[in-house]
Amino acid sequence: MPRPFSSRILGYGALGAGLVVALAVGIAAFQSLQVPQESPSASSPTPAVGCNPAPCANVRGYTLWVSNLNREADEVTMQITFRNSSQATHADPSDLELIDSARQPSHPDFSRPDCTQWSRHKFSDGAMYGPLTLCFKVTTTSPPLILRWSPDFGLFCCQTDIKLG
Repeated sequence: MPRPFSSRILGYGALGAGLVVALAVGIAAFQSLQVPQESPSASSPTPAVGCNPAPCANVRGYTLWVSNLNREADEVTMQITFRNSSQATHADPSDLELIDSARQPSHPDFSRPDCTQWSRHKFSDGAMYGPLTLCFKVTTTSPPLILRWSPDFGLFCCQTDIKLG
């Protein structure tokens, strides 16, 4: 004898609620594994754990160094170099943004000829990539400037801030 329509609806509702709870627990578990932000002091740069010289960041064996920081008018330029000894597979300009002291984010600007044009680059096993010259249009060049790096380790992982002073 077929089940009444209302009991089928209740069964589907219970199944849906169970899936929502399982999804919420999974998201919470992934977020608990997120790497805490490593932020060297702006006044006296000290290297983040596992990298030197500052300013730099090391996220699970994936290291980013910043050098040759230059501030002019409404633009900030810098050189970056990566070393990948991690499970991440690539470097990508979309993983980087500069936060200025007015808390305004900007993404790499490739419109100037002295800014390195690059796109997603695959590398691993301790290989290095760079130095690359990055340019950012900003609302202010006043310190502190923060380079926010979000390397790709999966859906819910890894964002670190590098204080540039």
